[in-house]
Amino acid sequence: MAADESAPAAVVTAAEIARLAGVTRAAVSNWRRRHPDFPRPAAGTATSPLFALTEVQQWLDQQGKGRETSAEVDLWHKLRAQYGDDLPTALGAVGAQLLGTAVEQPLAEPAAAALATLSAERGAHALYADLVERCIASTTRSGGEPMTTLALERIVAAFAGPADDAAGASDRTIGTVYDPACGIGTLLLTAVPGAHRYGQELNPATAAIAESRARLDGRAATVACGDSLRKDAFPDLRADLVVCDPPVGVADWGRDDLLLDPRWELGVPPRSESELAWVQHCYAHTAPGGRALLVLPSSVAYRKAGRRIRAELVRRGLLASVVALPPGLMSSHSQPVHLWILRRPVHGDPTPTHIRMIDLSTADPDGIGIGLEGCAPTPEQIADVPPVDILDDDVDLSPGRYVTPHHGDYPVEYAALRDRVQSIARDLLDLLPELPAGPGRIEAAPMGLGDLVRGGLVDLDGTEPTSRTDQLDTDYLRGFLRSAANTRRSTTASGTLRLNASGAQLPQMDIGRQREYGEAFRRLAAFEELLRETAAVGDRVGALAYDGLTKGALLPPSAATSVLSL
Repeated sequence: MAADESAPAAVVTAAEIARLAGVTRAAVSNWRRRHPDFPRPAAGTATSPLFALTEVQQWLDQQGKGRETSAEVDLWHKLRAQYGDDLPTALGAVGAQLLGTAVEQPLAEPAAAALATLSAERGAHALYADLVERCIASTTRSGGEPMTTLALERIVAAFAGPADDAAGASDRTIGTVYDPACGIGTLLLTAVPGAHRYGQELNPATAAIAESRARLDGRAATVACGDSLRKDAFPDLRADLVVCDPPVGVADWGRDDLLLDPRWELGVPPRSESELAWVQHCYAHTAPGGRALLVLPSSVAYRKAGRRIRAELVRRGLLASVVALPPGLMSSHSQPVHLWILRRPVHGDPTPTHIRMIDLSTADPDGIGIGLEGCAPTPEQIADVPPVDILDDDVDLSPGRYVTPHHGDYPVEYAALRDRVQSIARDLLDLLPELPAGPGRIEAAPMGLGDLVRGGLVDLDGTEPTSRTDQLDTDYLRGFLRSAANTRRSTTASGTLRLNASGAQLPQMDIGRQREYGEAFRRLAAFEELLRETAAVGDRVGALAYDGLTKGALLPPSAATSVLSL
């Protein structure tokens, strides 16, 4: 869209708000979700919203953000000092103390005292919820055990909510909720009032967190440990709502031992299709009239090996909807995912006439699910597809194959996007700093990131490291950690980039020189962020141009001149 001329002169991105407040971008996303008075976007796009700087600064001042959480940060560092990177065990011990139960590795005295003080001030449930959020953000950054993100929980909760045709839901009351791979309980505790919850989790430490979250929130829940596929803890359970964010790409999921399992109503899943084993497990535990919502990699929708099972889902009318979600919602990768919504029909239900395909792949991952409009697709993002149109050689369930982007006025939209490209080109050049030649090396003694963390000067509990002292510039810190040497130290054998705190180094400089480097790094970061927006705008304008030219809604320049001359 063209820039709104009435938009405030000074606007900031979510990442810039995080820098202003000294928090992570995930924290800003949580503020947008939790606080109805958080400023609404004033400009930008759905995927790159911009906020009025004056409104943001006023809100931060009113809330005291960036200052009131220091006690929580200190508690977190005490937990890290005792448990290291074993955050699930740390949170399990926190939950045990808050609930007054025994645990194998209880909190040490400094952490226990800090926890008691904070829980008295803020309440046990609110404090534990904040620590869980911090754990998810820290795990996302460090590449630990994958955890369901809170953004994903919002989306699942929205589609598990009131009955609507998009989800093919019934009007029945949801009395039971089941999650066979519940992790720390994020989806298991989705907002369904009055329901009893059943969860199973392979890792005892994460299962303990799920149980603590439920008890502290006053929700009835039964959480069992074990492998749901190999040793189902609730074989007779039929739940009104089943939710699942299953492990992906697991080759040894027990297929050889489960060939005759009655759960495979649609066929035995191939060895390479563990996700389709979870689909059928969830459906087997769905009560008549109930629904199952699963978060799955987008490739499950079209992989050749799973074609037969997908065809059975479509043919039997069990698949109500597939929702394409934007990238950036998962803790372990940045790839887009789909939400599959299955229904188990009640005897006598009419045969469904369509499967609803919803394409939210271009939505803002930070804003989706915030407010009533967050998960409400527009008519242009929906396609009701007859099963016969899906049952071809591919049985492709990707919403993008069926949802055709709608453009009300091709010339106006194309002109606006073209203007935006021109504006971005100017901004890119302005942001890219002029960097004069240097001597070839920096004459400064190195200092280790690990020493700064242990000294309490750097906080690693977020997507990026943050300075906790006015003698260390955060942007200088982040910039030097992206040096070629530090990047090599932080790249695993599989090619994944994970910050190596023990080996990363940066040069010692006085704060004035740090800020000079920090300003250059800030501009480079803004340049890179704008480049990412450029790619998204480029995709949109390219698709619009091709679509408009091939439909006759747009003309090539020479043809337009010829038409005007007639």
